Amino acid sequence: MSSPEIASLSWGQMKVKGCSTTYKDCKVWPGGSRTWDWRETGTNHSPGVQPADLEEVVKKGVKTVVIGRGMSEALQVPPSTVDYLKKNGIDVLVLQTEKAVAEYNALAARGVKVGGVFHSTC
Repeated sequence: MSSPEIASLSWGQMKVKGCSTTYKDCKVWPGGSRTWDWRETGTNHSPGVQPADLEEVVKKGVKTVVIGRGMSEALQVPPSTVDYLKKNGIDVLVLQTEKAVAEYNALAARGVKVGGVFHSTC
């Protein structure tokens, strides 16, 4: 199963190829995607992305996770989150969201089992 292409990104809106939903923030993995609802884990811009935000994506068997920190990189990614991924043998890229989407799509196009979490505003 391949990772779906992120078809479009603009402030506050993301579309994933093959999915009719427009996301504000989203999680993607080989074979699927869904809304990334920060309320599920109590996520805020600071301290930012927590391991709990990534567990679902990790369980999909990804080899790489791309984290989009937002258009202005307001979303933090603490070292403990990066360590969690590395301890699970997963490569991690933490980038501004437009760059993160481009990198994610490039990896997906090469057939890498890539997943990601993307914040589409600040």
